[in-house]
Amino acid sequence: MLLKRRQLAGALLCTAAGGATAFYVHAPAVAAGTADAPARRLSVQARKFDFAPKEIRVTKGERVTIVLTSPDFVHGFSVPDFNVRADGIPGKTIEVTFIADKAGKFIFLCDNFCGEDHDKMTGWLIVTET
Repeated sequence: MLLKRRQLAGALLCTAAGGATAFYVHAPAVAAGTADAPARRLSVQARKFDFAPKEIRVTKGERVTIVLTSPDFVHGFSVPDFNVRADGIPGKTIEVTFIADKAGKFIFLCDNFCGEDHDKMTGWLIVTET
């Protein structure tokens, strides 16, 4: 789902085989002047107890779409420093778009408890100045 000019902080509802399943997508508002810029699409797979890739590199000011898949569990994908959050639902592709508006090294993590090694399910978003 492409998120345009928004501050999304609500629940979206998708229909699954056995009924409805709620998932949440949170992202900061798109900065003025960048709302129509094409997003760089980056695939991320969440799987017990790992993300692939474990490191994502982007440039400050870049519009980024994370294309999230999860084959085995409803894993969370959270980048707290950018107020980005989504649930990866098995069998579905979830997209969340945001602007990497600050430089640095930021953790991303699974925030849905997924088992014994859940606390090791992390990665890094590295945002460079140029």
